[in-house]
Amino acid sequence: MILIKNADVYAPEHLGIKDVLICGAQIEAVGEGLEGGSGCRIIDAEGKKLTPGLIDRHVHVTGGGGEGSFHTRTPQIQLSSVIRAGITTLVGLLGTDDVSRTPEDLIAKVKALKEEGISAYALCGAYGVPSPAITGSIKKDIAFIDEILGLKLAVSDHRAPNISTEELIRLASDVRTAGMISGKCGCVVLHMGDGKKMLSQVFEALEETEIPVKTFQPTHVNRNHELFLDSLKLAKLGGTIDLTCEDFPHGLIEDGRDPVIGLLEEARRAGVPMERMTLSSDGQGSWSNYDEYGNLVEMGVTDVGNMYAQLRSLVLNGGFVLSEALSFFTSNPAKALELFPKKGCIAPGADADLLLMGEALALDTVIARGRVMMEAGELLVKGTYETF
Repeated sequence: MILIKNADVYAPEHLGIKDVLICGAQIEAVGEGLEGGSGCRIIDAEGKKLTPGLIDRHVHVTGGGGEGSFHTRTPQIQLSSVIRAGITTLVGLLGTDDVSRTPEDLIAKVKALKEEGISAYALCGAYGVPSPAITGSIKKDIAFIDEILGLKLAVSDHRAPNISTEELIRLASDVRTAGMISGKCGCVVLHMGDGKKMLSQVFEALEETEIPVKTFQPTHVNRNHELFLDSLKLAKLGGTIDLTCEDFPHGLIEDGRDPVIGLLEEARRAGVPMERMTLSSDGQGSWSNYDEYGNLVEMGVTDVGNMYAQLRSLVLNGGFVLSEALSFFTSNPAKALELFPKKGCIAPGADADLLLMGEALALDTVIARGRVMMEAGELLVKGTYETF
């Protein structure tokens, strides 16, 4: 048992000074004057903020890249990188390369991360169609493989399969049905490129069918402003849209130069419900730039640490109150992935995924599933093959 005393709790809504009792992997109680039993560890959190752990819904856990030939494949994620970023739950997925990267390898890495101490899920599929699947069927993958929540697919991108609206409808129907059978969200996460079609096929599918709008969850919607405006239409219909965090060099915040702040404010002014927006890292994937002829000219590896840096930037640079800023990384993705209230909040019965923050939101302590992974800024738990 762990008893966190005198913390300023953001659940993510601000609850004020509270105690939080952890039993095993879950939160047992949140209140004032709580006491632990014999052998209970006490953590004095006076002067610190206690928040839910971050949920990163877009991580290339087995590595991404490969678009500049084999030497450009990025490495697998390490547990220490995830913990230092304050991430306690993630969703792993494949990217452009579904030739040398396989769904079997993806699920093996997700299971490994779970064994190492965090919560991890996955999406089947990749950019292309037919979607790679372990069982040979995306419906069966979602229905029978516990970790798989939905499907990844690329649209409006020069690397996308350029499927028809009819094919998109069929895939979404399969994913939706598999999710219902298995009690999962059954979402189609759409990698969005720079293509002129943007989300037009999604709007056509919604117009022509009874598929719920929550099924389609586009990501990278801040790739360009026109696409962002198109995505706001989906959010107003009740869909969830995902923005990719800015890349902050070395995890530092660039003074005032954070376009995500302006986009979130623009969405608010447009009347978009803020609970329909999430933020993710695209971690361990490669970022790339192409010339006018489609040739790769520049690429690099994205750090999952951009999640925590983005959170700090929203509060310290953007003037967001912490409770609202947190929601983009905690309760909003948990609800979109239908993991709430197990994930994304501080409440009795929720998983004990918690962060303690010091001054200027410096990350102090990370607790994942009731286990202290980092304390006072010191990493206590690393991956199996990481050097201590």
